[in-house]
Amino acid sequence: MKTLLKNSIPLIALLVLVSCGNDKSAQQAGRGQQAQSVPVFKVPIKSVTAYIDFPANIEGIINSEVRAKISGYITDVLVDEGDKVYKGQPLFKLETQTLSEDAAAAKANVNAAQVEVDKLKPLVDKEIISPVQLETAKAKLQQAKSNYSSITANIGYGTIKSPVNGYVGQIRLRTGALVSPSSQQPLTTVSDISDVYAYFSINEKEYLDFLQNTEGSSKEEKIKNSPPVTLILANGTEYPEKGKIETINSQVSRSTGTISIRARFENKNGLLTNGNSGTIKIPIEYNDVVVVPQQSTFQQQEKTFVYTVAKDTTAASQAIDIRASAENLYVIGSGLKEGATVVGKGLGKLRSGMSIKPQEVPFDSLAKPIQQEFR
Repeated sequence: MKTLLKNSIPLIALLVLVSCGNDKSAQQAGRGQQAQSVPVFKVPIKSVTAYIDFPANIEGIINSEVRAKISGYITDVLVDEGDKVYKGQPLFKLETQTLSEDAAAAKANVNAAQVEVDKLKPLVDKEIISPVQLETAKAKLQQAKSNYSSITANIGYGTIKSPVNGYVGQIRLRTGALVSPSSQQPLTTVSDISDVYAYFSINEKEYLDFLQNTEGSSKEEKIKNSPPVTLILANGTEYPEKGKIETINSQVSRSTGTISIRARFENKNGLLTNGNSGTIKIPIEYNDVVVVPQQSTFQQQEKTFVYTVAKDTTAASQAIDIRASAENLYVIGSGLKEGATVVGKGLGKLRSGMSIKPQEVPFDSLAKPIQQEFR
């Protein structure tokens, strides 16, 4: 028995060595399988035009509320929502029968006061009565005329007219409704949309980038020299007219940390109207900056990363700071330097520390916009 065990020991040792050798071979084979070929590129320095997007609200250059100047019931609505109207055009009529009756009585008082003045004049000329009596009669006549003028003016206010040229908005009250100067909501709003304003806000960093990249020695000159801006409509199409930034608020909002900006667009075709929404795209020139293709990045925990190639040809995740996007490129603020080797695509199959086989490709082959095959 001892002899059998003694003879078995070398055999067991041999089996262990073979097993270990097989394990090492399997590990080496596994490592070989893990090392996949991936395209890589050298990070370049380029000059690009980036576009920063901002949500915008559209308003007519004039939005005039239409309100009643007297109290009364609406008897006629003379326009409809969306109608084009002109300054002075009647929009609503109010019931003025009571005022007409008051006007008739006031006119009678004017006539009576005029008769009294006419009667007293010759008596004063003949020194039969005191001039004071004539002056008192004249004062009463003037008071009667003023009262009559006030009533007739109110009758005129019974026809509510458009304050400006423009388009009628929502008509909130209809025939039979009682209105007054103290009503909380206007009858309607007339908007001049021959041109429109696009209002949007940018944060402090974007504001400084914008000013620093725009020519001019003062804020006014920079606004004047600012590039045309593009408006993307709610349906995703680009508005055909370019806009021009006209004003930039001089203060940062404490609640939002943003600065409001107003751009103006021509609206000859009437496509834009009061209350529209859209997106403003502002071009900003970046000269001699580090860029990478957007497809060469990935997101993790709200941060953006790339895979760089380490000296031992393993993939290493590297966080980057993005200053702006220019079509399919990212402008890098920090995290990468010119000449670094970065994995171009196929990032979904990689993990940090994984062995790879780098295959260098031209940067431009990765930076080209992706062509749409279908619409």
